[in-house]
Amino acid sequence: MDQDDDDVISDLEQFVGYNLKRAYVIVQADFRNALGQDALAPRVFSALSLAVQFPHISQSKLARKLGIERSGLVAIVDELEGLGYLSRATVPGDRRVQALVPTEKGCRAYAEAVATVRAHEKALLADLTAAEQRTLIRLLRKIRSKGETE
Repeated sequence: MDQDDDDVISDLEQFVGYNLKRAYVIVQADFRNALGQDALAPRVFSALSLAVQFPHISQSKLARKLGIERSGLVAIVDELEGLGYLSRATVPGDRRVQALVPTEKGCRAYAEAVATVRAHEKALLADLTAAEQRTLIRLLRKIRSKGETE
C-alpha cells in the first residue's frame, strides 16, 4: 500500500526549528522582493529601525538589541553612515562611546521602508487572522526571550 508522500508529515516537519527556518527563508525572500534587491538587507533595516526609534542609542546597546556581536555591527553602521542615514556622535561624558543619530534622510528612508515592510507582511500573512498574527508574534517573542540577555 503506497501512501502519497505529500500526505505524510515527516519527523522533520514536527520540529519547531525546522519550521522556523523554512518560514524565515520565505519571509526573508519576500522581504527582499518587496524592498528590491538593492534595498536595505534585513539586518541593516533592523539597525536603522532601532536607531530611528531610539535616537542616540550607543553601538553597544544597539548590538545587544539586535542580538549580534558589537564587531558585527560595525559594517552595518558603516553602510548606514555611507548611505547618509546615520551619523556617529560622541556621548557627553564618555568620548569612547559612540551614539548613533538618524539623519533626516535616514528617517525618510526608514518611513518608506516601514510602509513597504508592513504591506509585505500583510500580504504574506493574509491567511492568518489578526488574532493568529498576534499569537504568532507573542509566541515568537516568547521563544526569542530565552536567548536575550537584557
